[in-house]
Amino acid sequence: MISIRALSKQFTVTGGKVTALNDLDLDVAKGEFFVIVGASGSGKTTLLRCVGGLESPERGEIRIADQLVCSDNPPTWIPPQQRRLGMVFQSYAVWPHLTVFENVALPLAEGAQRIPRAEVAGRVNEALRLVQLEEQTHRSATLLSGGQQQRVALARAIAVNPMVLLMDEPLSNLDARLREEVRGKIRELAKHLDFTVLYVTHDQVEAMAIADKIALLQAGELLQVGAPMDLYYHPSRVEVAEFFGLVNWLTGKSTGPHLIETPIGSFNIKTTATPGDEVLLGFRPECLTIVDSPPGTGENTMRANLRSSTFLGDQFTYDVVIREHALVGKSRAIITQGNGQLNLYVDPADIMIFPASERVNLAEGSVPPHGRSLNS
Repeated sequence: MISIRALSKQFTVTGGKVTALNDLDLDVAKGEFFVIVGASGSGKTTLLRCVGGLESPERGEIRIADQLVCSDNPPTWIPPQQRRLGMVFQSYAVWPHLTVFENVALPLAEGAQRIPRAEVAGRVNEALRLVQLEEQTHRSATLLSGGQQQRVALARAIAVNPMVLLMDEPLSNLDARLREEVRGKIRELAKHLDFTVLYVTHDQVEAMAIADKIALLQAGELLQVGAPMDLYYHPSRVEVAEFFGLVNWLTGKSTGPHLIETPIGSFNIKTTATPGDEVLLGFRPECLTIVDSPPGTGENTMRANLRSSTFLGDQFTYDVVIREHALVGKSRAIITQGNGQLNLYVDPADIMIFPASERVNLAEGSVPPHGRSLNS
C-alpha cells in the first residue's frame, strides 16, 4: 500500500543543515496498522508529513497504492488533497464555531474530496456512529471532552473514505487512562474498516499495544522493523533493546558455542557465539524468574540478595545483588529463601547477545546501571 524508497529530507537551521531522514526505505502492507516510533528528533513526524504531502523531500520516492505521489526522478508531486488520505493530528484541530456534525461534514461538502450534498449527512452520521458520537451530533465541538474531540477528528478523517489513515501522536494530549481506552477504539475501528494506518508515537508501550508492525527510527535512520514481540525480545541492536524497556546487561566471554561466562556465573544461550568472543549479554526484568529450589551447579541459575521490592498491584518489581552486580526483576510474588535471598533462573531463549563493542552505545546514553558493578 505504501512504498518508500531512498527518502531523504533536510532542514535548514542556524549554522547549516540538519538531516531529518537519511536514505530511508520502508514498506507498509494493505490493511496494516503500522507504527513509527522514536525519540524526539528521530524523524518520525517528518516521515509522516512526507507521506501526507505536507513536506517535500529532497530525494527518493513515495508510492501509495502503486501511484507515484512523490519523486525526484522523474520529478513528481501529487498534492495532499489528491492522495486520498485521512489525517489525525496531535491537536484535535476541531473548528470551535461548528457543531460536531459540521466539523465532520465540512471536508465532504467543501473540500477537494467533496461528495454530492445529498450524501453528506449519511456519510457523516455513519462516521459518528463508528466513533460512538452519534448522540453528540448537534453539540458544539468545544463542549466535548478531550477524548471526544479526538474522536471527532477521527470521524472527520474516516468520513472521506481514505486509502491510508495518517495519525501523528493523536493521543499525547489525553491522560493515561483515556489514552488506553481511545487507542483500543482506534485499532478496533481500523481493523473493522480494513484501513491501512501509518501511526506516529514516541510511546513504546502504546506502539506495542496497537501495532501490527513497528519501525524504530533514530536520527533519521531506520534501526529495525518488525512485529512488536520481535523488537522487544529479539532486537537487532542494543539501541532497539533499550528503547523498548529495561534490560539487565552483563559483560561476558564465550567459552563455547552456547555458553557465556559472566561476572555472576555461566549462562547457556540459545543463539551461537564464537568461543573467545567478548560479548554483551542482556535479558528483560520479567525474564528473571524466581524459583523455589536452590540453584544447582548448572548454568543460568543463581542466588541473589534482595535489596528492595515495590508492589504495583499486578506485580512486584525488585532489585537484587549478585556478586556486587545489581539486577532488576519483575514477578507476581516475591519468594525469599531466608535471610532475604532469592533463587533465580533465566531461560536461554530469553537471553540477548550483542558484540561487546556495543557497550559504547550504552555508555553514551542515559542507561540505568543494571547488571553493572556496584563499585563502578
